[in-house]
Amino acid sequence: MENAKSANIGARLDRLPDSKWHVKMWLVTAFALLVCWSNGIGGAVQNILLNEVHWLEPGSALLAMWGTTYTIGQLLGALVGGPIGDKIGRKKSIILYECIHISVMIGAALSPNVYVLYFFRLAQGFGLGALLVVLFAGFTEYVPSRNRGTWSSRTSFIGNWAHPICNLIALLLMGSGMAMSMNWRVEFMIPSALSIIATIMVWKKFPESPRWLESQGRVEEADAIVTKIEHEVERSTGKSLPPVTAEPAPVKRLPYSALFHGKLLRRTIVGSLVLIGMNTIQYTLMTWMPTLMNGLGYNTSQSQFMTMFGLFGAPFGIFIASLIMDKVPRKVMGVVLLLGMAVFGVLIGTLTSLGLVNMTGLIALTFIMNTIIYMYVCYASAVYVPEMWPTSAKLSGSGFCNAMGRVSNVFFPFLVTSLAAQSSSYVFMLLAAVAVIIAVCVGAFGVETRGESVEAIGNV
Repeated sequence: MENAKSANIGARLDRLPDSKWHVKMWLVTAFALLVCWSNGIGGAVQNILLNEVHWLEPGSALLAMWGTTYTIGQLLGALVGGPIGDKIGRKKSIILYECIHISVMIGAALSPNVYVLYFFRLAQGFGLGALLVVLFAGFTEYVPSRNRGTWSSRTSFIGNWAHPICNLIALLLMGSGMAMSMNWRVEFMIPSALSIIATIMVWKKFPESPRWLESQGRVEEADAIVTKIEHEVERSTGKSLPPVTAEPAPVKRLPYSALFHGKLLRRTIVGSLVLIGMNTIQYTLMTWMPTLMNGLGYNTSQSQFMTMFGLFGAPFGIFIASLIMDKVPRKVMGVVLLLGMAVFGVLIGTLTSLGLVNMTGLIALTFIMNTIIYMYVCYASAVYVPEMWPTSAKLSGSGFCNAMGRVSNVFFPFLVTSLAAQSSSYVFMLLAAVAVIIAVCVGAFGVETRGESVEAIGNV
């Protein structure tokens, strides 16, 4: 259904110069992403539960379920959270999902046994799965199309510092003399407190998306918010805004079923494949890296140390991505990054299986591979998939693709558990094979969205 009334919201937002208002929106979104750590601490907590507290046992189904339980939660969160976000709006959905996520992280910290912890692990996945969809996809509605990829990459750059920071905190806690039985509980409490601050910031500083309001027929509200934004931008820049020259674009309200036919079906398929590649590679290494290093003969502290330094490739990779995101066609960038991951997966797997790499060399290789992986994470989760959709179906489309991206991770940890029990090098080979398959799919079926306005993308 197309709305008859329009305030030309998209054109008015796209013609805004970069300003303090955009920086404010970026910082609030990025900080919220930075401190939602229930995924970032997964590997460190698993490492302690497996090797120190012994709530988990090597090669056990319960160990494999550590990643699978969380992934099922993320799948459900993305699948349910997206349509809810398209129904109630961006600001309300962020606050709702933050509150859920904070509550279950506190619950995890207080768990009396591994079974209660697994319940909260499932709920953490749900809260974060929904939250990531609305933070990444919703942010694309506030920034201009000319540099949307750059702004989204900057958001991802800040947010993905969470992974090395989490592992640094884990390393510091290990060196503090704190009992291991308390260590992992503190790792849950820290992001809980920081996420409360992020929620307050969203409540006070984050306006509802005027693009979403217009798509819902709430044109007067959308116009009032954009007018306020325009005045704020003029004050901060000291210049009058240029006139709006673009004609109002059609604003459509699309049902959920629109994702599964016509032009949007292709985007649904491509987006799902892109995120399947991201999740199987990123989350396997993020969760399993300490355990894989342990399997190569390094002790708990050494494996945590190696993982921490390897993960500093995450912000480095995303920083590089932010510099080139709006200069390279989306399809080309995705294929190149996937093939790069495949090459380094084969290299690490081969060298470790032959015993040809020492601790320093392995840190260097994993740093480079993480750099490429997180360039792809930025590309996939912060830019390409979120920008594919019309406003009225943006969170639904992103949520469905995120859910499909998690499906493989429901079963993938069982395969990783089996391979890791034989040799850690096999896991790296498996990830390389996944990257090649997804690269072929993106090259064959990918759609190009670079530089297109939200309204042009939504004209389907």
